[in-house]
Amino acid sequence: MPIKKWIFQYSIALPVVFVLLAGVQYLKGQSLSYAIEFGVIWSVISISIFAARRFYNFRKNIACELCNDLPLNKMPSDKKRN
Repeated sequence: MPIKKWIFQYSIALPVVFVLLAGVQYLKGQSLSYAIEFGVIWSVISISIFAARRFYNFRKNIACELCNDLPLNKMPSDKKRN
């Protein structure tokens, strides 16, 4: 399993999503404490859902074109045709 790759990706994605969500809330006129709380809660929720789904796809051997976690030689039979 590419755990190290996932940890690295999520350690980058979590603060980016947090800053984005908290920044939007702050720009909408919310207080700074509310914006930070909102950013923390929803960034953790969204990254957790994505990570759980990615782990599920990896365990079920479902290829993801964006994630690129599975070897390329395990393509579905419809893609093997020329």
